Amino acid sequence: PPASQNNEQGSTLRDLLTTTAGKLRLGSTDAGIAFAPVYSTGTASGKSGRTMPNILDDIIASVVENKIPPNRAPKINVKSEIKDEPKDDKKCVQDDCSKRYSDIQYSWICDKHVLWLRDHKNSNNWKLFKECWKQGRPVLVSGMHKKMNFSLWKAESISLDFGNQQADILNCKDSIISNTNVKEFWDGFEDVSKRQKVKNGETALLKLKDWPSGEDFKAMMPARYEDLLKSLPLPEYCSPEGKLNLASHLPGFFVRPDLGPRLCSAYGVAATKDHDIGTTNLHIEVSDVVNILVYVGIARGNGVLSKSGVLKKLEEEDLDDLLRKRLKDSSELPGALWHIYAGKDADKIREFLQKIAKEQGLEVLPEHDPIRDQSWYVNKKLRQRLFEEYGVKTCTVIQFLGDAIILPAGALHQV
Repeated sequence: PPASQNNEQGSTLRDLLTTTAGKLRLGSTDAGIAFAPVYSTGTASGKSGRTMPNILDDIIASVVENKIPPNRAPKINVKSEIKDEPKDDKKCVQDDCSKRYSDIQYSWICDKHVLWLRDHKNSNNWKLFKECWKQGRPVLVSGMHKKMNFSLWKAESISLDFGNQQADILNCKDSIISNTNVKEFWDGFEDVSKRQKVKNGETALLKLKDWPSGEDFKAMMPARYEDLLKSLPLPEYCSPEGKLNLASHLPGFFVRPDLGPRLCSAYGVAATKDHDIGTTNLHIEVSDVVNILVYVGIARGNGVLSKSGVLKKLEEEDLDDLLRKRLKDSSELPGALWHIYAGKDADKIREFLQKIAKEQGLEVLPEHDPIRDQSWYVNKKLRQRLFEEYGVKTCTVIQFLGDAIILPAGALHQV
């Protein structure tokens, strides 16, 4: 339709938001909220403070009340859309769904809390993903590395191309950050003898902090950026231009989070004495995240656990039977251990960590938030106490080479 008609009818999300936003007063309460908030905020500053989600609610409500003429037929074939929807979303996710999705290879892991899509090439994956995503459940897609140019992601390849760059390197045990040459990090990635030592002579557990990230990633690593984008799982949702990726449709007046991509690289704990530390402490992302394991290095040197030793350590975790089966498959290469929690458990976990801090004699300030500060890696003993004392169960996932883990915003996780 012509542009004038577009503006009048508000036929696109962008038009709806932009034509309505300017007409709303920040303090207005007369629009009436038609839908639940798009996302929730933990605290509000001031008694009458309005936040961006409230404004968006008002926009949507105003659109619903004022912008869509009651006698205008919708452009979308609503009947065909509804016909494809299950009558009971929850039942479909909890049950087998074998009849509805017989053409998709999938399984449920972690007591049916995580959907595992086993064939990354299936173009119908998004249909089942949609049912799972409505309920805010994590999703695992395996085999993504088969679509990628593996040589681009090898440690020595990245070191060769970018070793002279400077970046922040985090010592995961004591949280000390230093700015140093990237080559130093990559030299020790698979050769323990070349890794930094800490004061007591132990090998340091280092992590490159999101290097590179966002526009820097695209500018610095164009070939890797393109390889990553063409290999994203469920491109309808995960691609920056995906038709179901809300962020790609938001108008410019919204402040967007850093949508990446970013490269997360870390040594494993196999060469450290303390296996109760992580490379990513417990935290929450403000946007949905897809994390693809593009490379797994095999560390060599004194003190490193053998492959069988690593597998034995992983088998001590509270694992789903299907994950145990994958561990025994010689063609699979485990690289990262994830512990995931539902966003609804955040307050219980926060209260638990503050309780543990007091038990350990640590100062707990009123403004201190252990999740926001990313100050805790919850070890096995604490995970057990969290379940026994607060009823919060940990969802444990092993990420193998090529696995993409897709997390909804608000899900807590550590790696």
